[in-house]
Amino acid sequence: MTTSIDLRRLRVRPGELRRERIDVELEPFRLGGQRYEPSPAAVPAELEISQASGATVFALRFEARVSGPCMRCLGHAELEVAVAAREFHDPAGRSDEGLRSEYVVDEKLELGAWARDAIALALPEQILCRPDCAGLCPVCGKDLNDEPHEHADFEPDPRWGPLEELRDKLS
Repeated sequence: MTTSIDLRRLRVRPGELRRERIDVELEPFRLGGQRYEPSPAAVPAELEISQASGATVFALRFEARVSGPCMRCLGHAELEVAVAAREFHDPAGRSDEGLRSEYVVDEKLELGAWARDAIALALPEQILCRPDCAGLCPVCGKDLNDEPHEHADFEPDPRWGPLEELRDKLS
């Protein structure tokens, strides 16, 4: 399993494109305060490296499954993620201009960190157990997917009163 690649050993020459098939070790990550686990722990990936004008361009492609809590009901959610990421690194460039990749450290490409961040960027806005997830009841906290219900005797918090008045005026 690979978490980093020594770029010195690859010896990519200007104008050359190098393809490597590697197994990248994926780390769990936190999103919205929740822990998400990529699976399997290591995935086969394709890494392309090319040199142009003293800079290096990296392209990384792989697929993984991510599992963790649903963002609406906190039940188990699982989804497939296809990742296609690119990085540009010019050792002579300035990092504040985006010319130096943060994943290249001491002439090593940190694949584990790059893959983790690429997965996070490829995820949808909300990770759901199913597209029509009803979520949790805002009054009692029960899972509305298992037990759909309403609270007829519910008294809203009086602090919401001014917003309700504004809603009524705008309707």
